[in-house]
Amino acid sequence: MTHLSTPPVPHAPQPADAPRLHHGGRLREAARQYRIALDDWLDLSTGINPHGYPPPPVPAEAWLRLPEDDDGLERAAADHYGLAGPDASCRLLPVAGSQAAIQTLSRLIPARQVCLFAPSYAEHAHAWRTSERRYCTSVADMEAALPQADVVVVVNPNNPCGRQLPAAQLLDWRHRLAHRGGWLIVDEAFADARPEHSLAPHAGLPGLVVLRSLGKFFGLAGARVGFVLGEPALLARLAALLGPWTLAGPARHVATAALRDTAWQARTRQQLATGSARLAELLTHRGLTPSGGTALFQWLRTAQADALHQHCARQGILLRHFDTPASLRFGLPPDERGWQRLATALDSWSTPPAPAPSSTAPHLPASRPRT
Repeated sequence: MTHLSTPPVPHAPQPADAPRLHHGGRLREAARQYRIALDDWLDLSTGINPHGYPPPPVPAEAWLRLPEDDDGLERAAADHYGLAGPDASCRLLPVAGSQAAIQTLSRLIPARQVCLFAPSYAEHAHAWRTSERRYCTSVADMEAALPQADVVVVVNPNNPCGRQLPAAQLLDWRHRLAHRGGWLIVDEAFADARPEHSLAPHAGLPGLVVLRSLGKFFGLAGARVGFVLGEPALLARLAALLGPWTLAGPARHVATAALRDTAWQARTRQQLATGSARLAELLTHRGLTPSGGTALFQWLRTAQADALHQHCARQGILLRHFDTPASLRFGLPPDERGWQRLATALDSWSTPPAPAPSSTAPHLPASRPRT
């Protein structure tokens, strides 16, 4: 288990108009900054499958009619996530990407203290900004914080470090939290490549919420399709808060096809595992051994993260840069040309000398993790 340090984070609530967080995929901004044409970039910043599900033709009715919830999407999702029983479809709710649920759950679940790992997907901490938060850097830290927590949020596997917690351990945390009215929220945005570790089949247990998305493994980020899995009573309240037609008809049609295509899913799991291993080897061979990763990305923790990020950007390769801890996330190149471009950029990298220490330099607080 990798133990990660994080700066102290104040427990004061943030204002309602707090600035939006930065995410990967800001390609147009990079093109302007480095004055490289948009089409000339290799974007490895998002962790999205570069060989996403090929969308089928969308029937005209999907554009002409309001979406209906008996079109087969919920049944396809229940089967894909391993939900059994006649009430399976009642234990999941389609939403406009899991981000919609992340921003809304804090309005439905009362909490005084929320515990989150750091670094992790920063939108979770951002959403719970009105609650006191405790950041944990290891499983031992979380175990110590658990007795005081009202809500525990876990991204599993974690973004960006790729840490994977066993399902048995998470279920134990869920049991201990639910025993006193607490909640475990598990964000499984990157779980489709290794579904055997998912808590989705346990959806409906008291105090458990599981978030899933079609944006990463399926490569359908633009469709904005996600699911919240949990107790029917909580999902009914969430549905009432979000309102009708959270997903557009064309998105529902494509998502249903993707969730039912088990042959494509099996091929893609193997393809991603091969690509991830190749990426780890490419980095390691150049002295940049990853600190963690998943089937969709490799994570490199290095003090030279900013310099290496800029070095690659000047060659039209966009990586995901994190300030705290200083690190980079590498997504999978889409083709052989992309693999060669990345290899060439890393071959030309030379570590710049560390700046000389200065006793007069002011101490500046590190910025919080970006997503």
